[in-house]
Amino acid sequence: MAKISPLMVIPPLIFFGLAALFFVGMQRDNPNELPSALEGRAAPGVQLAQLGQEKLFEDKALRASGVKLVNFWASWCAPCRVEHPNLQAMAEEGITIYGVNYKDDPAKALNFLNELGNPYAALGADETGRMALNWGLYGVPETYVIDGDGKIILRFAGPITSRILESTIRPAIEAASAN
Repeated sequence: MAKISPLMVIPPLIFFGLAALFFVGMQRDNPNELPSALEGRAAPGVQLAQLGQEKLFEDKALRASGVKLVNFWASWCAPCRVEHPNLQAMAEEGITIYGVNYKDDPAKALNFLNELGNPYAALGADETGRMALNWGLYGVPETYVIDGDGKIILRFAGPITSRILESTIRPAIEAASAN
């Protein structure tokens, strides 16, 4: 009978180990969903620069009562342009949205708002990306649903489409309202 070398067993063990890891990773509810360590915790502070003559989004607004959204966006971001009509519609419904303009040219950011409309109750510029770093931003657009106690209920990475608005954002707003 042929003797099996330990070196012959190692490659199949590595293969089956990797296959098991891939299988477990594929079992997540939504593989596109990025986890957030901040959900369920108090939202980090707001530190923004003035953007033109727009009302400045300050930390006290984040801590005020009522449900609100914080939306990170930029004029150079194509998905931000895609989600903008949905932000406008939510603002027209009375949903408070605060805007954080991320690492953008101020003139281009203001032109973006002049062209598409301004859905933000207040906004500011995160010129260095420091606030985004504190919030755990992966990229723009990214939206956070905040409850009346200043706690993050949901972090959504990506553009808010009509489908996402109905399946994800509105239920999070309702959950935040119930708190």
